[in-house]
Amino acid sequence: MKEVEFLKVGRFLGTHGIRGEVRLFAETDFPEDRFAPGQVLLLQHATLSAPFPLTVEKSRLHKNAYLVKFREWDNINQAEPFKGGTFVVPVTDTVSLDMEAGEYYFKDIIHCEVVTTEGRKVGKVKEILTLPANDVWVVATADGKEILLPYIDDIVNEIDVASKQITIEWMEGLE
Repeated sequence: MKEVEFLKVGRFLGTHGIRGEVRLFAETDFPEDRFAPGQVLLLQHATLSAPFPLTVEKSRLHKNAYLVKFREWDNINQAEPFKGGTFVVPVTDTVSLDMEAGEYYFKDIIHCEVVTTEGRKVGKVKEILTLPANDVWVVATADGKEILLPYIDDIVNEIDVASKQITIEWMEGLE
């Protein structure tokens, strides 16, 4: 039997209030789709032997995190034991992208080699931070440092997910 692969869509930060609402850090480009009423998220946690399905009842953005109420949880005691867990969806449950318009999945960007237009190797993308203004890619350099690379047109020239390479225009202040 083939093992199911998952896409990470959020991290369980903590509870909010006493009615089972949770604070969730979105790790998806599509929070309005993933956290919409009726959507099913799978909770992975060290105490669970298999992903636990939870149905979104309602959600809203609050201070850079999403507050999500699941139908299955009515109070804080049901949610509290799973803090620190991860919310995932099956990899087959993808949102259609327009790659011509520069839309990519996080999983396609992570581990890509970043090079400058002059051909200098910068490092590999290890994480993507979703911030209000734009995404920021955390690039791990060969010497163990991290560079925060804003995902903006002035910097990111080309993304080739097939060859796992991203070409950037180096700007003063990136290091």
